[in-house]
Amino acid sequence: MDNTTVTTRTIEIVLPGKVESSGLQVHSRELPAPAEGQAVLRMDATGVSFAEQQMRLGKYYDQPPFPFVPGYDVVGTVTAAGPEVDPALVGRRFAAVTKIGSWASHQLLDAADLVPMPDGVDTAEAESVVVNGITAWQLLHRSARVHSGGTIVVLGANGGVGTTLVQLARHAGITVIGTASPRHHAALRELGATPVDYRDPEMYQRIRELAPDGVDAVFDHVGGAGIVESWRLLRRGGTLVSYGTAATKDNEGNSRLPVLKMIARLMAWHLLPNGRSARFYNFWAGRRRLGSFRDRLRADLTSVLTLLADGVLTAQVAARLPLSEAGSALALAESRTVIGKVVIVPDA
Repeated sequence: MDNTTVTTRTIEIVLPGKVESSGLQVHSRELPAPAEGQAVLRMDATGVSFAEQQMRLGKYYDQPPFPFVPGYDVVGTVTAAGPEVDPALVGRRFAAVTKIGSWASHQLLDAADLVPMPDGVDTAEAESVVVNGITAWQLLHRSARVHSGGTIVVLGANGGVGTTLVQLARHAGITVIGTASPRHHAALRELGATPVDYRDPEMYQRIRELAPDGVDAVFDHVGGAGIVESWRLLRRGGTLVSYGTAATKDNEGNSRLPVLKMIARLMAWHLLPNGRSARFYNFWAGRRRLGSFRDRLRADLTSVLTLLADGVLTAQVAARLPLSEAGSALALAESRTVIGKVVIVPDA
């Protein structure tokens, strides 16, 4: 069969507007045949990240206008290749970061964005460390550059990024203090972190007691007023990396304003002559230089997937739900009762 003329019917989960998780819609349509440089990827696993939770509220920094298909990342199998794409890709598994579009049974992607999957890795487990794994790797090794022997604080250490970041840090010989609700403390200890209750009014004091000389890095996705306390935890030479504004996700008003305020505050801190640094992590930074962006993403994801294949990383899959139950998957992720990532798989 000529893969360059194949059309594929896809089932998509559509976010029609600011709705409850039960308001997601199921649509079906024909995908056109892959154009030059494109491939059709059949979804084997996708998942729920914090981005989709913000998108449902219309609060993600640069989300498209409603309606659209969410889905930040995907692991799947190529079923058709367009012109100028190696036909040997068909039948092989790949991972990709898409930002939107992956809550679908099939999608068209640029073949250059596909990262090969190692053999023998469970698809859902691999999915749990795609965008989360790249983010955690880049936070630790590119943004903060923490070395062996250092100490870090991970806020929300039970989440998808958090659990991966804890494991990457421990593998690198770094001590980890992680915040989470008490129900997740045993699991965090198993991963090698020292847990602290995020609801404790004296949480930051508890962290100071564990690291009286300060820490080498704080990874903060919460933002809000607490970012000041995160900054104060740093020792001289330490780095605060903000990578989200979860504290303001339910606030009314312009969704960009909290992010812009956060960036301005971090820039001001970064310029202070006190030996500490602060920065905002943007997954898509450098996208304009597409070739180098893709190279960096491929290298970092390959490193994470290799660690997963070698058993160094243990995937934290909170649950596996079928695509038709994407609304339930989103609600479960938003419940904050699980550890790891809620993964969406094809319907039986």
